[in-house]
Amino acid sequence: MILILGDQLNLDSKVFEGLDTEHDCIWMAEVPAESTHVWSHKARILLFLSAMRNFCRILRSRGYWIIYHKLGTHQHRSMASALQYDLRKYRPESIHVVQPGEYRLLDAIKQTAASEDIPLVIEKDTHFLIDQKTFEDWTSDVKQLRQENFYRRVRRKTAILMDNNQPVGGHWNYDQKNRNSFSRQGPGVLITPRLVKPNSTTTRVCAEVETHFAAHPGSTDNFTWPVTRTQALEELQEFIDNRLYSFGRYQDAMWTGHPFLFHSRLSTALNLKLLSPQEVVTAVLTTWEKKHAPIEAVEGFIRQVIGWREYIHGIYWKYMPDYAEHNALSANLPLPDFYWTAETDMVCMRETISQVLAYGYAHHIQRLMVTGLFALLMGVKPQQVHEWYLAMFVDAVEWVELPNTLGMSQYADDGLLASKPYVASGKYIQRMSNYCSKCRYNPANATGDDACPFTTLYWDFLIRHRDKFERHPRAGLQWRNLQKMDKHTQHSIQIMAEQTRASCYNPDAEQHITKQQDLL
Repeated sequence: MILILGDQLNLDSKVFEGLDTEHDCIWMAEVPAESTHVWSHKARILLFLSAMRNFCRILRSRGYWIIYHKLGTHQHRSMASALQYDLRKYRPESIHVVQPGEYRLLDAIKQTAASEDIPLVIEKDTHFLIDQKTFEDWTSDVKQLRQENFYRRVRRKTAILMDNNQPVGGHWNYDQKNRNSFSRQGPGVLITPRLVKPNSTTTRVCAEVETHFAAHPGSTDNFTWPVTRTQALEELQEFIDNRLYSFGRYQDAMWTGHPFLFHSRLSTALNLKLLSPQEVVTAVLTTWEKKHAPIEAVEGFIRQVIGWREYIHGIYWKYMPDYAEHNALSANLPLPDFYWTAETDMVCMRETISQVLAYGYAHHIQRLMVTGLFALLMGVKPQQVHEWYLAMFVDAVEWVELPNTLGMSQYADDGLLASKPYVASGKYIQRMSNYCSKCRYNPANATGDDACPFTTLYWDFLIRHRDKFERHPRAGLQWRNLQKMDKHTQHSIQIMAEQTRASCYNPDAEQHITKQQDLL
């Protein structure tokens, strides 16, 4: 019995090697628990179910024996329950599955196979450029894990953007050229993306999602994500033709009413394995070789694919399951309700969360430096932030989402993934977007009626964590700025921060709240 999971939709998977169409079966299942263990966005559910059914259709056309459980046609709530039922029914000699993208699923499959005393073979995931053993070998050779060092090793190993063991152009990265914001006129005229049109399968699944998951957040009205390999290849070409050229320069910029700007929309196809990282990189390199895109755009994009993506994958499997419980900053506040509704007067948060509700998507700066930053400054429990990201983004598979959230965004792993907490005041958002121009808050102010919550909470974060970070080699400068601030101002900021937190849970809270003793 060959198990195919919802993020393993590649025909070159190792489980197909030597498959006997007469005696071997392929098993797939749609079960409610995969959409409810976190309160998943409707578009995320639609993406996975539609992609799975489209893949099943292709497998059947090739003559494979398929056991496929459609949502609503069986009584099984969980994958383990459905699998156990069929193991008892068919009694296969063995079970084969490629390493899942979530530790939770791997554990469930192992326990189910063991309970039925059927051998389980976990096949190597060949989708990634760097296998886990190579990653583990690298970690044993270095004193401190840093993505930049890993990225350079991958470049040398793969010869991507290399010239005789030196980086093409003389630089390993072009970050300094890739942090531009737009002028006051905004991004200008953008080429409208050739968005994927939902096929008949997607349309049918959409109706089922609205029936079975009506109370879930988000909308399916704007669903244009690729769910087949053909659509994924079209999406890749569309990015190369229309947006790669300006991607690097404006990859960190944000603008009202433009959810995609120059970003690729390829993460869903990559994470479902409809595309391989190698073919994506090859296509981008070919464009650069033809001089149709500048080196800063090409390198910046490739770094996300072969640098961050591969690094995150290695981190996840090296440190799970303990990694999921990290909370280095002892943050324990609940996630505010407006993360699910976008009902907030902070324009940057309202714009970003409204976009997520509409599309199941926000680009990396909206994730890291808007929604993620606010949760970090507030002191929200990182596991609740993780569950929100896993639920709300169409491209979320736990192996890539969890380390990015707990490590990069929330600094819950105490610097294992990222060397410092990524914290900033509202001035950063003002610099990189037009959000603040339409907001009642002033990003320059930490106190007063128009104080920006980001700025207030930023300074409060520095105060609360001064002992931990004021001598940090990379973050110390931010904390040293506190030395220029008198005690009275710091105390006023702390009081304002308490009021800000209270208003996030009760918008009608009193403006003057007694200071908690532990903050004094």
